[in-house]
Amino acid sequence: MPHPASHVVITGASAGLGAAFARAFAARGAHVALVARRADRLEALADELVGTHGVLACAVPLDLTQPDAPQRLSSALDARGFVPDGLINNAGFGTAGPFAAEDPARLRDELLLNVVALTALTREFLPTLIASGHGLLVNVASNAAFQPLPGVATYAASKAYVKSLTEALWVETRGSGMRVLALCPGPTETEFFDVAGDDRFKVGASDTPETVIDAALRAIDRPQGGPTTIVGAGRALTAHANRVVPTRVSLAVAARATKWGTS
Repeated sequence: MPHPASHVVITGASAGLGAAFARAFAARGAHVALVARRADRLEALADELVGTHGVLACAVPLDLTQPDAPQRLSSALDARGFVPDGLINNAGFGTAGPFAAEDPARLRDELLLNVVALTALTREFLPTLIASGHGLLVNVASNAAFQPLPGVATYAASKAYVKSLTEALWVETRGSGMRVLALCPGPTETEFFDVAGDDRFKVGASDTPETVIDAALRAIDRPQGGPTTIVGAGRALTAHANRVVPTRVSLAVAARATKWGTS
């Protein structure tokens, strides 16, 4: 049976997985709040969802790296009478290259979005999700969360944080009716690589957004499911193998996968 979330907040909703999540939940009859910086894309998607599915779809243009973003989002939803019982923390981006050569401002923004904003939004809305009795929290991590990745060090570390936080919240919310999930996709056919400006993230074949969303929905709909879903059987095998392989070996394999040391 589909998860009963009826009012879902989705960040990073202007494209890629965020837009795919919005379409999937709207197709289930859920009302959605779409959050991202690009107002024109959000409004176009909102119009599409209203026209196609007859749901409420509100666009909330917002820069989530700003310190007051969670409070501003909460106020915007209150003004619309939108009481969320679901939160999809999908917004994020990656950087690649030698850490010592990375742009410090870009690294800061990466951590502000991937780690700080996700944490703050989760804290802002989790009490409301718990109070609903059937809340849903999905934090989009990555297959990169399972091992350090030379060449994409900050991104992998940020996603390891997301996975760790979400798994802890899975335990903390047990018995509340919450469904908490860390979603760990591999490379996906979105704008992610254009933003990153590097192909080091393309480790293995890419999935379509629809493939990732299908895996996410299957996991969400399992009431007794575990806290983490890895998209792709092969990636799951590799991720679990990293738990028993010596660190030096896993780092050497990761370095080859991310083309570390090559131009």
